[in-house]
Amino acid sequence: MNAEGKVDALLAISSATLTEIGGRAGNQDRLGLAEQDELACFVVADGVGGLQGGEIASAVVVDAIVERVVQESLFGERALRAYVDFATARLAARKLAEPALKDMSATVAAVLIDRQNRQAVFAHLGDTRIYLFRAGRLRQVTKDHSLVQQFIDAGYCTPEQLRTHALRSTLFAAVGIESETPIEAIAPAVGLEAGDALLICTDGFWEWLSDAAMEQAFDGARTVDEWLDNMAAAAAVQHRASRKDRDNASAIAVWISEPPSPQAQRYQTD
Repeated sequence: MNAEGKVDALLAISSATLTEIGGRAGNQDRLGLAEQDELACFVVADGVGGLQGGEIASAVVVDAIVERVVQESLFGERALRAYVDFATARLAARKLAEPALKDMSATVAAVLIDRQNRQAVFAHLGDTRIYLFRAGRLRQVTKDHSLVQQFIDAGYCTPEQLRTHALRSTLFAAVGIESETPIEAIAPAVGLEAGDALLICTDGFWEWLSDAAMEQAFDGARTVDEWLDNMAAAAAVQHRASRKDRDNASAIAVWISEPPSPQAQRYQTD
């Protein structure tokens, strides 16, 4: 509700998705989207370390979160944490039922948007990331649950080394891994504005893109699809120059805008 006591119109949301197998034998990434009432949820998961069942783990996690969002349609940090906890329990049950998959796990990053009240909450575990773009500038919302991030926090590495360090993929937390690290839900909710954008992506995507490259791709894009295509093209150039193997790479890009005015909608239908 605005200062004049009128209910604001729902924010408009447009999104684009990308998933690539890279140099792997299979794709262990999973993407999920759900819209229910005034809520929108975007989820990305990545099977950890190429272990058996990684593709199953990521699918179970994403599908469980999407299922719960549709069932409950609640917003807030506690609600999103509960959705991911439900996915964690679903994965544990699957592992118990199939002992051959007892080591499977997955990273996850989830964004839950309240379009009516123009807010978003975020949750993650592992090194799948969430970025917020505002006024063309980037902010990394999440911090990786990785060994190299711990090195950076302790002053043993610089942030610039994170994308190239030999241990960059060593994690200390993921869904399905027994650890003392709980689901990290970021509170309070972040207010959203028309012109904002969000990026949720796996390490196989962000490790090939500097912050500057992401911002440049955003600045030159006219649509959310073009923004994601620009980033994918820049990542491909960096990968080819490195001559290194590439992991699965997946991303969801989201643009936030004001809804079309009733007059504009009328012209579109005339």
